Amino acid sequence: MATTTGSTADSQQAGWFDWVDGPLVTLCAGSLVIVVLGGLVQVSFGTFSMTLAEAWQAVLDPGVLLNLEAWGAFLFGTDLPEMSKQSLIVWNIRLPRVFVAVLVGMNLAVSGSIFQAVTRNELASPFILGVSSGAGLMILLTLVVFSGLSTFLPLIAALGGAVAFLVVYAIAWKNGTSPVRLVLAGVIVGTVFSSLQTALFFFADDIGVVQSAIAWTTGSLTGTDWEQVRMALPWSVVAMVLALLGSRQLNVLLLGESTAKSLGMSVEKVRFALSGVAVLAAAASIAVAGIVGFVGLIVPHMVRNIVGSEYKQLVVGCLFAGPALMVAADVGARLGMSVVVGSAAQVPVGIVTGLIGGPYFLFLIRKQDAMGGI
Repeated sequence: MATTTGSTADSQQAGWFDWVDGPLVTLCAGSLVIVVLGGLVQVSFGTFSMTLAEAWQAVLDPGVLLNLEAWGAFLFGTDLPEMSKQSLIVWNIRLPRVFVAVLVGMNLAVSGSIFQAVTRNELASPFILGVSSGAGLMILLTLVVFSGLSTFLPLIAALGGAVAFLVVYAIAWKNGTSPVRLVLAGVIVGTVFSSLQTALFFFADDIGVVQSAIAWTTGSLTGTDWEQVRMALPWSVVAMVLALLGSRQLNVLLLGESTAKSLGMSVEKVRFALSGVAVLAAAASIAVAGIVGFVGLIVPHMVRNIVGSEYKQLVVGCLFAGPALMVAADVGARLGMSVVVGSAAQVPVGIVTGLIGGPYFLFLIRKQDAMGGI
């Protein structure tokens, strides 16, 4: 009897993890290596110079790693405990930027994978439903017209993206929605909001306001700290858990509406709920890093080519590959100008992801016999 019970438990446990295979493990391990190496580079360079050994000695400082008071300060904003100068610089200034890059990459990649299932369009991205244009418009409106509210800029950006999504859904509704109508409504709302963004630049008298707005609308991790980590982390955890729980529904949506309905799914409710999860993930990244393009577009493609189209594998793969791309791109954004022209200036990380994403999609299109193959 005990043997029967034990074998039943073993088979059930095996069923929980039967979706884990070699390609997924390889992808996750390779992504972790990239994140660690990128983090090593990020913590080793800065105004305060230190060797690689000193930087990683500070990262692995047990006085910080095992100090609950330090983690309370990082995660809840309490007072920092006493620590060495190197540890203070690494843990309070440089590492938060890496953590924010990880959260942003994770959110955008998973959000993109959800939108691609909801719209059944592999060219969909977190911003196909107008999220980015709505957030960008609210950012510019706040900076140019309501500058007194700039303290709440991250929350306003997330709110703008959510409102834009609701507008898109309302436009696409006609006795229900369809993937085609959602995409077309997203294009309409995105175009209108982007035009309004451009118009607002003409009302900005302060060049500093214009530069700040450009940094937000192109995506930047410059100046991020633990405050941004605290802002994005709770929403990121909620969105990732909901995405994993919704992986079965995402698989069913890919089969088409008629098949999904025949299986008993309430397509509209599921589509709206999953779109809400994708918007939540995208809004969390917009709130701390602005509008970073192409990550939510290219990462799901890359992961799908490695692990296949099963959505539990795809979501888990995006959880690792998204941070790898963002951390690598941020290293390029931070150090690229010094390597190319010897300047200490940093470029927005959104420019680097655009330079990576554009050629990748050119390759993807050329790889297909026809555009419709995508």
